[in-house]
Amino acid sequence: MSTHYLVTGGAGFIGSHLTRRLVADGAVVRVVDNLSTGQSARLEDLRGSIEFIEGDLADDRVSKHAVEGIDYVFHEAAVPSVQRSVRDPIATNRANVTATLNLLDSSRRAEVRRFVYAASSSAYGDTEVLPKTEAMSPNPLSPYALQKLVGERYCNLYYDLYGLETVSLRYFNVFGPGQDPHSEYSAVIPKFMSALLAAKPITVYGDGEQSRDFTYVENVVEANLLAMRASDAPGKVFNIGCGERISLNTLIHLLKRILGAEATVNYADPKPGDVRHSLAAITLASRILGYSPRILVEEGLRRTAESMEKSGQKHQSR
Repeated sequence: MSTHYLVTGGAGFIGSHLTRRLVADGAVVRVVDNLSTGQSARLEDLRGSIEFIEGDLADDRVSKHAVEGIDYVFHEAAVPSVQRSVRDPIATNRANVTATLNLLDSSRRAEVRRFVYAASSSAYGDTEVLPKTEAMSPNPLSPYALQKLVGERYCNLYYDLYGLETVSLRYFNVFGPGQDPHSEYSAVIPKFMSALLAAKPITVYGDGEQSRDFTYVENVVEANLLAMRASDAPGKVFNIGCGERISLNTLIHLLKRILGAEATVNYADPKPGDVRHSLAAITLASRILGYSPRILVEEGLRRTAESMEKSGQKHQSR
């Protein structure tokens, strides 16, 4: 009997990579996405291999339908933007909290075997202690960070109270092919790359010495599959990063070298809610999940640059 997987937010950046991997592995996959931030074009070549539901998980009818006959849920759907959550905390709470609670409860009732949740390193806030370990007290600085933490806590409660196997993965600054550089939700790497390829100025919010643990998307996909299988994972939270950090100024230097391009860098005021430094301790994920990042930052940047250069004509014509 086939195992059935649900990927929420499957038309999004991370969700589409995860969907693609599951299909390549021969899995039976259902995707649900309301296409508010996802792009159906990301799944166009997979339409004959997956079941696609266009719907909003904040509607409990959609959540119930989405989990029918499903064994494993990968919950990637969210509005992944600190800035939008600051502007519109009510709408983002609906997308990031209400939808997660609906899906958890529907999964419990449908007797889903395991629920893997895309949590966020933003839950840690701006602590000066590095690296950030799962034992640290959270200190969210934005509605988005708080909303992702609430989802994580709901996952823990559903494991403790109802026995639904949940695993939360705190992602650290995920990047890779397929991120839309023109989206307000997009991370700095595709924005910087797009600017360099177009010989346009780069804008850095802050002095550029803020640092991040940039994590290539294939590492994140692998972490999800490990979390789905690991026997000791349920009820736990894991950092998923590379365990290395670089500053934005160093990132720009690397990108200039990889792309063979130059650009003016303009520095602006920091954005509210942004953290200064981020670095993942990945010991727990290594020990319990067997996680080890296979593609480190520089190789990930090269792969992303190659992908963006290949699709450059497509981006420019949009």
